[in-house]
Amino acid sequence: MAMTLEQMGIQAKEAARQLGVLGTAGKNKVLLTAAEGLLADTGELLAANEKDMERARENQMPQGLMDRLLLTQERVEQMAEGLRQVAALDDPVGEVLSMKQRPNGLQIGQKRVPMGVIGIIYEARPNVTADAFALCFKTGNAVILKGGSDALHSNLAIVQCLQRAIRACGENPAAIQLIEDTSRETAREFMRLNRYVDVLIPRGGAGLIRTVVENATVPVIETGTGNCHIYVDASASLTMAADIIFNAKTQRIGVCNACESLILHEKIVDEMMPVIAARLKEKDVEIRGDARVCAAVPEAVPASEEDWGREYLDYIISAKTVSSVEEAIAHINQYNTGHSEAIITENYTNAQKFLNEVDAAAVYVNASTRFTDGFEFGFGAEIGISTQKLHARGPMGLEALTSTKYIIYGNGQVRE
Repeated sequence: MAMTLEQMGIQAKEAARQLGVLGTAGKNKVLLTAAEGLLADTGELLAANEKDMERARENQMPQGLMDRLLLTQERVEQMAEGLRQVAALDDPVGEVLSMKQRPNGLQIGQKRVPMGVIGIIYEARPNVTADAFALCFKTGNAVILKGGSDALHSNLAIVQCLQRAIRACGENPAAIQLIEDTSRETAREFMRLNRYVDVLIPRGGAGLIRTVVENATVPVIETGTGNCHIYVDASASLTMAADIIFNAKTQRIGVCNACESLILHEKIVDEMMPVIAARLKEKDVEIRGDARVCAAVPEAVPASEEDWGREYLDYIISAKTVSSVEEAIAHINQYNTGHSEAIITENYTNAQKFLNEVDAAAVYVNASTRFTDGFEFGFGAEIGISTQKLHARGPMGLEALTSTKYIIYGNGQVRE
C-alpha cells in the first residue's frame, strides 16, 4: 500500500535529522556507493527508461522533450560521475561564515546548516533524480521528488538504486523518496506540505513553474525557463559567432540554456547572417527573422511579436536586427527570462556594458550559453538554475541548498 504524503513527510523529517549530524566521510561514502550502484544497474535503468521512451513515442512527444527523457549508457555514466564529483567537493555544512565579539563579550557568528527537507517537482528529466539526491544528501537534506508521469519508470528505477546504496551504508533510505502518484491533485497537495517540506524547487517548463508559484504554501525557489539570447556586436568575429551560435542552438535543443533568440548589429547583418544561416542549416534550424534578416536570408520566415519572447525547445531560432548595443540590451531585458545571455564582440567597452546592464542569472562574453550548468561551473551537479533573485541565482550547487544559523558564545552574560 502506497504511503500518504504525510507519512512520507514524517519519514523525510526523521531522515533529515539523522543526515544533519552525519559527517562528511559518511555522506561521501554513500555518494560513492551510489555512483557504483548506478553503473552496476545500468541495464536495469535503461530497460526502465525504454518503457518511458516507448510511451513517449506513442504519444508523439516533441523531439526536444524526448531528448530530455532519454537515458543512454553515457548519460548514466555522467550521472555517476556527478555523484563522484559532489563527493569530492568541500562540505559546506558547518562552515563558520563569521564570528565577531560584541562589547559585552558575546561571540556572535553564523554557520551553514542544512535546510531540512527539500521538495522537487520536475518533468521528464531522469538525470535530475540523481543530481538532486547528490546535492541534497551532501548538504544533509532529505529530498522528496515528484517527477512527471512521462519518466515514472526511469525515476523509480533510479530512486530504488540510490536507496539500496544508502541502505548498504547503514543510513536511512528515506533520505530520498519518490511520489509515485503523478496526478495533479497529489502534486497540489505536495505543494502545500509546508508542515514537513522546508523549500520547494520546480524544474520544468513555464506552466509547471507558474503552477507551483501560484499554488504552493511551501517557500519556492524558481528555476527558470530559458529564452536565451546571443547578441552579435558590430565588431564580432564572424567565425567565432557562427561557432558559438551553432553550439548554443543545436548541441541540445531541449535544454533551458540553449540559445533561442539571436540579435545582430545592423552593420554586420548582410555579411554574417548568411554564414550563420548556412551553419544552422546543417541541423535544419528554422530562422524567424525581422525584415532585415529575411532580406539577408531568403529562406527565413517572418517573425511575429510572440517569437521574441518564446522558448522553442526545438530547431527554431528568432533573429532580430538592432542599431546599437543599447538597443540589444533593451530588447533582451524586455523579452528574456532572466536565464543566460551572451554577447559576441571584440569591443571591451561594449562587453563591459553588456555584463553590467543585462539582467540575467548568467551573462557571457564570447562564449556559448550552454555552459550555464552546475557540472560546467564546477559544482559537480545542480539542483536547478534559479532565475529569481532571493536566496539563490544561477546554477544552484551545494551552498544554495544550505541555510545559516547564528551561533553565540557567552560566559554568563545577561541582558539589562
